[in-house]
Amino acid sequence: MKSIIRSEDCIHKFINITNTCINLEHWSSHFKTSTTVVISKPNKNTFDFPKLYYPIVLLNIIGKLFEKIIGEHLQFHMISNNFIHPSQLRGLKQRSTTDARVTLTHIIRLGWVKNLSTSTLVFNIAQFFPSLNHQLLPLILNKADLDHKISMFFKNYLVGRKTKYLWNNFISPSFNINIGVGQGSTLSSILSALYVSSIFFIRKLLKNPKNSYFHYFFCR
Repeated sequence: MKSIIRSEDCIHKFINITNTCINLEHWSSHFKTSTTVVISKPNKNTFDFPKLYYPIVLLNIIGKLFEKIIGEHLQFHMISNNFIHPSQLRGLKQRSTTDARVTLTHIIRLGWVKNLSTSTLVFNIAQFFPSLNHQLLPLILNKADLDHKISMFFKNYLVGRKTKYLWNNFISPSFNINIGVGQGSTLSSILSALYVSSIFFIRKLLKNPKNSYFHYFFCR
């Protein structure tokens, strides 16, 4: 796969297939099927409780490449149009922890220049990805000035997903997982960042009722 994607011709064909999926407002069921491997946590004396295991979702590699193409475009569009709040560091494109530190330092120092007191809050919400509401997410995407076909594509992308559970030598039948966004998907990070971005804009509104970001995001 690494050799294939180095070819310009192959990259253009990947892009053409991705554009076709969006134009048809359809995401193939082949890419919606995954295998969830249940792995026991190391160095435990007993395995009597579910929390002593964690699931790893194995996705189709070709589908992940297509999702990466869509995610690149979606992330560029959202950041360039101010739909990702500056406070959402994970909404920015970072390639290493060094990049994240540089970005964080830059944002803090910008606050100092404006005589502001800056702080950082980072938290992890368990089961956040499966909790995203499928009715709200397309509405948020519609607010982002995306082409209508892209919004309709995501309506199809979010549903019809299935997974099988693999535990040692046991593999289960397929189960529907039409909830939230998929674990391990390239698109899940940018979609979840968009999902919570309104919280940051509302917070900004409470400090400044005439804030232009809020009116741009909500009041059109």
